[in-house]
Formats: sequence, structure tokens, C-alpha cells
Amino acid sequence: MTQALALSSDLARQSIAVARALTAGVRVWALYPEEHPSVGVAVGRVVASIRDLAAGSPFSFGVTPTTLVVGGVPLPADRAVEEAARLLHDHDILELAFLGEVPEPTAKALLTLLVSTPPDVRAEGGPAIVWARQNHATIRLEQIDYAKILEDRQVQDPLPRRDDVWQSLVNTIARGEAEFDEAQQRRLLAITHNTADIRDLAAEAAEPKRNVDGSPLVTTQAATVLAVFRHLTGVVRVAEPDRLPEVMQRIAAATAALDPHVVVQMMQNESAVHDDAAMISRIAAAFDEDKVAELLATALGRDGKATVRLAQVFDTLAPDEDRKRRVLSTTRSLLGEQEFGKSSQFRTVWSSMETLLLSYDETPYVSDAYRAALEGIGARGDLLADRTLPPELSQWLHTLEQDNIRSLSVTLVTDLLRIEDRLEYTEALVQDVVNLLEDLLLAGDFELARLALRELRDSVSKDVAPAAARSALTTVGESIALRDAAALLGDFDQATLALFTECCDLIGPAATRALLPAFHTEPHTTASRRALDLIRSFGGGAVTALATLVDDDRWFVQHHAAGALAATGSAEAVPALQALLRKTDPRVLRAAVSALARIDDPSAARALQTVLRSATGARRLAVMDALIAERDARVVPMLDRLLSESDPFDEDRIVVLDTLKTVAQFADDRTVKGITTVMHRKRWFRRAVARAFKTAAVHALLAIGTPAAIASLDEAQRRGDRLLRKIIREVRT
Repeated sequence: MTQALALSSDLARQSIAVARALTAGVRVWALYPEEHPSVGVAVGRVVASIRDLAAGSPFSFGVTPTTLVVGGVPLPADRAVEEAARLLHDHDILELAFLGEVPEPTAKALLTLLVSTPPDVRAEGGPAIVWARQNHATIRLEQIDYAKILEDRQVQDPLPRRDDVWQSLVNTIARGEAEFDEAQQRRLLAITHNTADIRDLAAEAAEPKRNVDGSPLVTTQAATVLAVFRHLTGVVRVAEPDRLPEVMQRIAAATAALDPHVVVQMMQNESAVHDDAAMISRIAAAFDEDKVAELLATALGRDGKATVRLAQVFDTLAPDEDRKRRVLSTTRSLLGEQEFGKSSQFRTVWSSMETLLLSYDETPYVSDAYRAALEGIGARGDLLADRTLPPELSQWLHTLEQDNIRSLSVTLVTDLLRIEDRLEYTEALVQDVVNLLEDLLLAGDFELARLALRELRDSVSKDVAPAAARSALTTVGESIALRDAAALLGDFDQATLALFTECCDLIGPAATRALLPAFHTEPHTTASRRALDLIRSFGGGAVTALATLVDDDRWFVQHHAAGALAATGSAEAVPALQALLRKTDPRVLRAAVSALARIDDPSAARALQTVLRSATGARRLAVMDALIAERDARVVPMLDRLLSESDPFDEDRIVVLDTLKTVAQFADDRTVKGITTVMHRKRWFRRAVARAFKTAAVHALLAIGTPAAIASLDEAQRRGDRLLRKIIREVRT
């Protein structure tokens, strides 16, 4: 019989902390140079989280595509765990083991490995082999054995596969290398005789250039394709120069069969060096009208619209008006054979496409002076190369530093978000702002983060994509970046604290989750007090996140949860506080009662009434002691409501008596109304019960002793029932 296992809360929490530190560390390592302060903080968190988890003993994570496994048990669902699992799995890591305390150099080496692209790591033999070469003894990696997987594929796949020389060519070009051995050069020359081989080599070399999420890096892929063509023409130019025009024709034909987005990017490569620019021109010249139409039809059919970039490329491939119209006629015929061309709205869409493609002209955007400056830039570069460096160079370089670039990025993105009025572009800009905000929070740049958040908050009230802006604020509030920034809450100086507080206010209650770790320590700390102040400003919106603390097994976390829920002052906190009332620890019970007493709402009074009614003996005394322990004036309205809403003749009799004893110790006029209400209650044949609570009420009013309390007694002595008047005379005499 298999027994289901479960991880302890401490082990799960520490494991998630390691996953969160790894993912955040990889992002920071990829964004900033090693000497940047954010890198030191990120590496320190990785080391500290592993130390807290392993405590010097061996510990390992199993890796699946969606989660991490500890001792055969998956970790609880968490975004950080999912990201870490996906990152490790994409790098072919099957198991990550910590064999001792991990020093900072080892942590940096691990982050460097995880930042590397998976194809590069595979090309060197896989992560375990790469790691073994570095001799870091405190971390061990086990990689996925793809040999057997590939063997199985080869058995099942009847199609012939490329040989080792072909694969070595693909790997060499993909790594950006330009030196080939004799066998590779012979194969390159052979490839130039076949258009399909040229196309396949370019496609396979460009394929690995993708983001972690699988999306293509189109600019990098275009540069890789251009490098393939450069190597092919270079070999032909040396070995068989007479074949160069023929090879260019084949390259043009192969280009037309590639991804149109990559081709468009390649044809518009503004950073191409002289040789590459000449090759692009030759490829464009080798395109006949049918190839241009095929490329254009593929791009339009995939995107469903024409873009300025496509118009620029089209203007290069078909520079004269007559050729443009002939190509467009062929393109329309080709599109008519596709689903896109058969759709009902194609006629309207085609009209706008045709207008853009035929009317594109860069003249309005490029002045004569700017065009002349571009044409003479090479000559000026040669001239300036012979001169000494200008004195302003240091100032120019200063503008390229990380802080200035970051500030410029914020300014540009927020300006775009402010002026954009198209839905699809606004939604894309909102996502850009979210990514930028995560980077700013990781870097601790709260001043720039405040500017971006302010613009995002303003977008919520605009007519364009308000839902996307609200969702973006929630995403930032729940992000690992904000949680890592909030981890330093206790160390902020006053200026930094003010900036961070404003950032949280702009995010709203969604920022509460980032503040919860501040309540995971037993004593109150600077961080927990500051987190409490922030939560107080969120009000009822923070309750949902705070309720997760109630389920924590540690009594001090539950104790902090009660205080934080009370700080919201919201009736929405009452159900969570009722759950705390059922805890067995008297410290938690006392905190929950005190919290309920500070919430001025009938639901809180009913919750206290319920617990007082059901509690007996020491538990009831603990509840009453909690109500009067701190002599908090905010408790008084709650006690007054308890008296007004309780029935002293029924099951609330003990509650009423205990409450009357409690209000007598506050001497507050606000309870006079409730005491008076109880004092005038009467019922036939319950004289003994009535005498008990009426006597307690009279004593309470005398103990309060304010003019309002004495006036209530005088009025009762004149107009109260016979038993009440008798009790007042007895007590006063």
C-alpha cells in the first residue's frame, strides 16, 4: 500500500525561497554587470536561501517541466517554483543537489550556467559535463540523458538525417564562429550547388535563436541567416569565383523560402557592415518579380496587414512604380489562394495594404541635410579617426551608463503610454511597463519605479485599456521583484522608505502579498511595523492576502495576522479573525479578541458575542481579559453594542454580566446607553435573574461616575420599575 507523503510547512517554505532566489538571481545576472550592487544582493540571497534550506547537509531537487520535487513529493503550487522548474528543465537539468554550504563563487557559476542559452550548453556536452569541468564540489548537477531518447527517435524515424559534418556546420555558425576545417569548407562549397540545402542550413542555424519562452529572436535569427550567406559566398569567392552570380541566384531563391519575418528583418538590417550591405543589395537584385510577390504574399498572409517595415523592404525590392504594381497584382493572386484572401474583409484590408505599399516614401522623414550627413558619414569617420578624442567624450560616455539608460527607458515608455490611443498598442505598452517595473524593483530604483507606476495608475482611469492597466498593477504587486524589494523593508532609510511606500500605494492592495514575509519572525521587527503601516492604508483590500497567514502553523505568525487584520479596520477581516478564535494557543486567542474589538462593525460584535456565549471557564476569562487588558478606547463601542444586542434573560446572561463588569473599568460615557438599555429590561417570573444584571448595571454606572451615568441612575430611580428603584436605593445607601 502506497502512503501519501507531505512536506512540512517549513521545508516547503524554504524550498520555495530557494526557487525564488534562483529565478530572481538569473534575471539580475542577465541584466546587470557583475560589479552592480543588485548582483551582489541577488547572489547573497541565493547563498542564504540554500544555507537556510540545507543547513550544511546534502539536499536535492528533482526537476520536472512544471515543478520541483523534494523526496518524491512536488512542492506546493507557486509561480517561483514553476519558473525555476521551467528554467532548469530547459537547460536539461534532471536533478540539482547541494552537498554543503555554497560559497558565492559557486553561486555565481551556477547563475552563469543558467543564463547561458540551452543550445550552447548542449553543444558543450550538457550542463552536467560543463559543470564538472568547473570543479565546484558543493553543487552537483544531473542532466537528462538524451542519447537514449535520440536513439529511440532514430529507430522510429525512417527519414535520413544530416551527417556529423552538417551538424558541426550548424553548431559552428549558431555559435557565431567563422573558422571552418577542411571538411566543413568542402561541405559549404557542396551546399552552394543546391538551393534546398542553402535554405535548410540557414533555417537550422537560426532556429536555436529563441527566447526562454520559445518566441523567436527575429533580429538575431536574421543576423545568423546573413552569416550563413556570408560564409557560403566567401567559400565560393575563394574556390570557384566564376560561380558567384549563380550562387547569389540560389541564395535569393533560398531566401524567398525562409520565414518572411526573418527575411524582412535581414533586408532592413541598418547595422550591416559594408560587405553584408552589399550582399543584401545583391540578394535584393537577384529577386525576380515572382519571388518578391511570394515573399510579400507570405508576410501579408501571416500578419494580416502591411507594416511600415514591410513597405520599406518592398520599396527596396521593387524600387520603380511599374514593378511595384506588377508585383502587387501577382501578390493579390497568390493571396486569393489562401484562407486570408478568401475572407469577406479581404477587399477592405487589401485597399489599405496597397495604399501603404505603393505610397511609402521616406522623404518626409529624412531631410536633405540628414541624408547628406548619412552619405558622408564614412568620410567623416576616417577624418575623425586621425584626431584626438574630444574633451566632451567623458560626458558623452556618462550618458550611456546604466542609470541614465534606465531613466531614459522609463521616460520613453511612459511618454508612449500617455499619448497612445490605440487599444492593441496600449496593451503591448502596458506589458512593457510591467517588465520595466520588475527590473527597476530588482535594482532598488524606487524613484523611477514610482514614475512608471504613477503612469500605470493614471491609465486605469483612461478610456483605452483600463483593464490591462489594472491587471498590470496586480501583476507587479504579486511579482517576485516586489517581494525581493520588500525583503529589505527593515533596512530602508527614511527617504527610501517614503519612495517604497508610495510605490506600494500606487500598486494598491495587490502589494500585500509582497509584505507577508515580514510577519514570519516571532518578535516585532522594524520590517513588520513598517509592513503594518502599509497594510493599514490598504484597508479591506488587504484581507484576502492576509488571510493566508491564518493557516500558518506557527503561533507568532497567527498572532501577527490578527494585528494586521485589525489594522485594516474592515468588516471583511471578521471571518479570518473568527478562524483565529478557534485556535488553541491563548496568545493567538487574546490577539484575535483584541483585533475583533477594534473593528467597529456589527459583524465583529456578533463574533465576540458568539465566542463569549460558547466559551466556558478559563476560556471566557481569557476573552474578557483580552478585552480590558490594553484599556484601548476603541473597544468601548464594541462593548456597548454587545450590551445593546444581548438578551440578559436568555443564554446571553453570563455574557451580559461579564460585559458589565468590563465596562465598569473603562469609565467611558459611550457605554452608558448600552448599560441603561440592559438595566431597564424586565420579564415576569425571572426576578432573580433580573436582580443580578440590574445590580451589575447600577454598579457599572456608579463606577463610571460621569454626569451622564449619574443622570441615567437618577432617571431610573424616578421612572424605573419597582425592582430597579429598590436596587438603586440599596446601592446608594
